[in-house]
Amino acid sequence: MAKKKKTEQQQSLTFEESLGQLQEIVSQLEEGSLGLEEALGRYEQGTGLLKHCYSVLESAEQKIEQLTGFNQQGEPECEPFDATATHNQQEQKAGRRKQGAGKKKSDADEISDDASSERNLF
Repeated sequence: MAKKKKTEQQQSLTFEESLGQLQEIVSQLEEGSLGLEEALGRYEQGTGLLKHCYSVLESAEQKIEQLTGFNQQGEPECEPFDATATHNQQEQKAGRRKQGAGKKKSDADEISDDASSERNLF
């Protein structure tokens, strides 16, 4: 399926407006009162809004600067925000969730894990 370009309406929406519309769509879909065709249309609209929200957030992240310290005159020194570190942390968390899915630890396993982590603290 060919990628659809963002509609002019989506491009003109603020992040907050897009998020509000997305929440409304999710509520409508969860209610289950929409017909199949209408539900599919709303779902497609929602995925477009979600992509728009992600692009706005990504753009905002690229503009963030991190304070790295102060120079001799006391002025702040900044460098661009490195989103790859945040992205890598999110991927690692997602990987741990997938590994742990469907596997419930017993109480004995949890106690063993706690004891071994306490040993590593000292």
